[in-house]
Amino acid sequence: MDKRESSRLKDVNQRRVLDAATRKRRHKKALDALEQDNYHDDPHANLVMHKKAPKFEESLDKAKKRKGRGDLFKQRFRKNFATLLEEEQMLDKELPTYFTAAAPPSKFPERKFCSVCGFPSNYNCKPCGARYCSVKCLGTHQDTRCLK
Repeated sequence: MDKRESSRLKDVNQRRVLDAATRKRRHKKALDALEQDNYHDDPHANLVMHKKAPKFEESLDKAKKRKGRGDLFKQRFRKNFATLLEEEQMLDKELPTYFTAAAPPSKFPERKFCSVCGFPSNYNCKPCGARYCSVKCLGTHQDTRCLK
């Protein structure tokens, strides 16, 4: 009868551990991918509902409220975040804007959150440095996100 062996790596040198620069580069690449993914406008923004579909914003009283022209204008000419920032740069420079607003550094230590679920975390992955809060999140991280 053969003896069962652990699937863990026996040799510590076989494990892939990333240095700080590689971790930072991987983190930046992931953020860039998210930014690129979030850049597009909502594809469902101009979706027309069927007249038989339920309208969830209806109130209990059956009085119909007419939409004003301002609402129609707001829906037709929506601006994305980049356009709003451009317009804000052209405004008066004396008022605080998105770019000029600043806050002093925090007196408290940086809070650390789980990379899987977002809850506060106490542990980090040795190979890639990502944070996790529980054994369940560690399993999810190792199955889907970790470089190993």
